[in-house]
Amino acid sequence: MNRLFAIALVFLLVTPAFAVQYASYGWENGGTVLTIYAADAGYAYNVGAPDPVYSGDASLKCVDNTDPLRATPDFYFCWIKGLVEGDVVSATLWRYDTTPGGSPSGRIWAKYTDVGATDYDNYSGSASGNSDYGPGTGWDQTGHTWTFWSDSGAHDGLMISVRTYSNAGDTVWFDDFEVEFPDGCTIEFPEPSSPVEDSSWAGIKALYR
Repeated sequence: MNRLFAIALVFLLVTPAFAVQYASYGWENGGTVLTIYAADAGYAYNVGAPDPVYSGDASLKCVDNTDPLRATPDFYFCWIKGLVEGDVVSATLWRYDTTPGGSPSGRIWAKYTDVGATDYDNYSGSASGNSDYGPGTGWDQTGHTWTFWSDSGAHDGLMISVRTYSNAGDTVWFDDFEVEFPDGCTIEFPEPSSPVEDSSWAGIKALYR
């Protein structure tokens, strides 16, 4: 009996853990976001110095276009598909603002998407996020871990975003996103010259705030 127990223990020790994938995105390819909710709630720009950049040559500049009575803008930039009930997704992100204890501020968030969805604006419920608004003293790192809820197989995607909390014209920068997710899933980041960028005069003025 002891010999059988020892064999079983060795088997458990050598059984490989569930494989995971790692991905990162730093806006170095010129992309911005996959979509923004709501459509006119904010503007997203790929910027370099003299704008704040944590590393490399680029960062994401998110300009709020809301007032306190309107919806909070979500800037979606990462879509993971092929998730099943109980899967774990962990992500970190660097953000920049210099307003301690006040607006603007930002945090990481996510939504669920339906099985087979191809539309970036598909929505199958909020996946929530963290409650960390940051110190507002320059660059700091934030993150969150999600345990995937499939709603009995109704959805298999998680789209990660940053949310800004502020008034119209307020700006927060983001950089160096890193994510860990289950092996076998697919991931999508923004391509260069994302069509969600707003080329209106209001958007152009916001770029130089």
